[in-house]
Amino acid sequence: MFIGLNLTSEYIVPEEVKDAGFQICADELASVVEGRDVKKLKIHGGVEGIASKLSTSVNSGIPTSEQLLSKRKEIYGINKFTESPAKGFLTFVWEALQDMTLMILGICAFVSLVVGIVMEGWPKGAHDGLGIVASILLVVFVTATSDYRQSLQFKDLDREKKKITVQVTRDGCRQKISIYDLLPGDIVHLSIGDQVPADGLFLSGFSVVINESSLTGESEPVNANSYNPFLLSGTKVQDGSCKMLVTTVGMRTQWGKLMATLSEGGDDETPLQVKLNGVATIIGKIGLFFALVTFAVLVQGLFSRKLEEGSQWTWSGDEAMEILEFFAVAVTIVVVAVPEGLPLAVTLSLAFAMKKMMNDKALVRHLAACETMGSATTICSDKTGTLTTNHMTVVKACICGKIKDVGSAKEAYDLGSEIPDSALKILLQSIFNNTGGEVVKNKDNKNEILGTPTETALLEFGLRLGGDFQAERQASNIVKVEPFNSTKKRMGIILELPEGGFRVHCKGASEIILAACDKVIDSKGEVVPLEKKYAHVLINTIEKFANEALRTLCLGYMEIETEFSAESPIPSSGFTCIGIVGIKDPVRPGVRESVAICRSAGITVRMVTGDNINTAKAIARECGILTENGLAIEGPEFREKSEEELHEIIPKIQVMARSSPLDKHTLVKHLRTTFEEVVAVTGDGTNDAPALHEADIGLAMGIAGTEVAKESADVIILDDNFSTIVTVGKWGRSVYINIQKFVQFQLTVNVVALIVNFSSACLTGNAPLTAVQLLWVNMIMDTLGALALATEPPTDDLMKRMPVGRKGNFITNVMWRNILGQSLYQFLIIWYLQTRGKAAFQLNGPESDLILNTLIFNSFVFCQVFNEISSREMEKINVFQGILQNYVFVAVLSCTVVFQIIIIEFLGTFASTSPLSLQQWFVSVILGFLGMPVAAALKMIPVGPK
Repeated sequence: MFIGLNLTSEYIVPEEVKDAGFQICADELASVVEGRDVKKLKIHGGVEGIASKLSTSVNSGIPTSEQLLSKRKEIYGINKFTESPAKGFLTFVWEALQDMTLMILGICAFVSLVVGIVMEGWPKGAHDGLGIVASILLVVFVTATSDYRQSLQFKDLDREKKKITVQVTRDGCRQKISIYDLLPGDIVHLSIGDQVPADGLFLSGFSVVINESSLTGESEPVNANSYNPFLLSGTKVQDGSCKMLVTTVGMRTQWGKLMATLSEGGDDETPLQVKLNGVATIIGKIGLFFALVTFAVLVQGLFSRKLEEGSQWTWSGDEAMEILEFFAVAVTIVVVAVPEGLPLAVTLSLAFAMKKMMNDKALVRHLAACETMGSATTICSDKTGTLTTNHMTVVKACICGKIKDVGSAKEAYDLGSEIPDSALKILLQSIFNNTGGEVVKNKDNKNEILGTPTETALLEFGLRLGGDFQAERQASNIVKVEPFNSTKKRMGIILELPEGGFRVHCKGASEIILAACDKVIDSKGEVVPLEKKYAHVLINTIEKFANEALRTLCLGYMEIETEFSAESPIPSSGFTCIGIVGIKDPVRPGVRESVAICRSAGITVRMVTGDNINTAKAIARECGILTENGLAIEGPEFREKSEEELHEIIPKIQVMARSSPLDKHTLVKHLRTTFEEVVAVTGDGTNDAPALHEADIGLAMGIAGTEVAKESADVIILDDNFSTIVTVGKWGRSVYINIQKFVQFQLTVNVVALIVNFSSACLTGNAPLTAVQLLWVNMIMDTLGALALATEPPTDDLMKRMPVGRKGNFITNVMWRNILGQSLYQFLIIWYLQTRGKAAFQLNGPESDLILNTLIFNSFVFCQVFNEISSREMEKINVFQGILQNYVFVAVLSCTVVFQIIIIEFLGTFASTSPLSLQQWFVSVILGFLGMPVAAALKMIPVGPK
């Protein structure tokens, strides 16, 4: 690093910076890192010079007193990006008003108001126009409210997605803090898979490779070291680990400046929304055709009447208003026919599911994942942390030929006392140096172990043996590190020894490290050749540990005298075996039950792990994944298979052990393309990113997962629990089923409304449902229907049916049966009332037409109210189960009934209705209610495959 260079500079420290106790301003720091300005870095005394000017220690970090932190924030800012302001409610109102059909209706309302007031005066002549205006405003208000609430919900979810913690050293204590609390001068610890949280400078580390593609677009990774110390916010640590000095935060970072140039984009439409938009377009075109024909028939009827009267050359204002009403009816038929509620139902259902899944410890990053998860046919799951608890402990060890239980502190200490001092020394040196973890002192001055669960288990074992982490690290100098690699399945370091010479330590997959050993430490602590007989004993020990569902690791070392070169890779053979440890990672409670639920739901669970085949099989059996007819295979064997062999074995694979990221990717790809499965994949590391991208649904682990894995995933499982994945599947199915329920309900209303108005216009010359009434029906079936049916919570029965899969039809035969049967019933009721209603209710006098049309309107609305209840279940006759637990459904239904009473009894002038007698109300409600036994009877009719 650039230390001890006394170059003159023209940089002048601003007074406010000096007064705060610093020697460099935020803009100068930003220019050094962003511009990768080596010359400026030298002028400021290199990395340590910058650290000094930031009043920080490269070892202890910044002091944590509130006063000093406040000064630092005041001078350098905070690590937050300026977010675009959220849309206000009025913006959503304006967007809702842009709907073309509503604009046409608005024009109709305006013309109606002008003609009505001119002809009949105020206020009588304004009633029809004001009725349409009120309906439009109600539609706009409900739509805007729904969209506004949804935007707030997505804002909350987005905030949740950005909750990232980083490890820093402050006041000499290593601790986790929020990424937003980072300040210039902080010492950040980065490891493979981490996202660089701010602009900064490399302090120390090993084999650090940075992926800068998110900033530069260049796919070629960059090495970070003392010669190229510049680390930029938003980039990813592809390999290695290091300490970084934070120099620039927030909007001054290169990432912050990039974000400032980008406008915030919303979620893309989900596949189901796209599919339903296509359905909506087709239905809309059909509705437009019916609307044009209806308008033509109505106008033709008026012309015919005037021709008969001989008054075709004289037109009154009433007749002009009549034509305008015909046009309004035609436009409203289009409004009713266009099922804009379909995409709204999808969005509402997904948003509802997303919010509820947050409570169930699943953070959905992409809306489409909710619905796709409902179609999943295969889950490729990790073992560690997903099926198991990820709380690892070394419970068995084979050291110096002694196989011992070491699960308790006493057992481990006893082992340390029994083995020779020379062997114990080498073992502790290996554990405490060849690690990606660390033992630090927390605020209470107690030992705290940081690192992955495996590293934590080994370090805890070292402490139980009586080792001292800090003393061991200070006794030797680490000169080279090769971090754990999922391809090589091992980690290695080279130590420079105090007495001269170098020593290599390696650890990793037992069979791989043992195969690299040709010597072993015997019971006397002496290094002896590893003969076949002893090697066989060790192999049996590995298998024995693995069969007990223990994860095994082998530790080895090698003396390399003075033949070391920093550029040379760590040797792959010639090691001395120190010993083998067995690490227990208990299966999570409820996993076996969750796997059984998946099986009954037609979802195949496959376990993909880097563990030994025996360990993997033992865990898989314990979880209920590996069955008698299932196949367990190792990655290397899988790679050797031909395409024909893969085609034969892939459906049978339940366990893949010793797998590489490429194996996982290949398995997922074949399942999706060759077998047309809908595949969900879990992952926690950077190497899982290809498989997560390839899968239909990527599920990243929230606790153990790297930022790269999380960014590649569609859903983040916040508690790393397999049972949560099953819950996500249940919610996914719930979304799909809820939208099917809504589509069934809406298409029924569409079909009936279109046929009734069209047939009535053609046969009687007028439409029984006015523009205002149709707008209210449209409100019931679109926004309110979506709210009621799209927010049904999932039931356990959802996991007892087979998945839809990739090729399933969205509108099933069951749905067509229900739609056509219910539509026929409703049409017959409306048609009967139109043709026989006056006689049946003994309606006479000038108001008889108005009362009859009110009866038709009321009966039609109550048909929809009861059909909405029937739509809660597409196949079950009992539709009342759990209805009171769905408060949204009950509230929507209650509001619909209350508003219908108000419209009929009090808003007759605006809605073209007349108050009804108790008998007429009773009949209307009964006619609607009879739709429920009709729906129940329809469900008894068998239909073909879905």
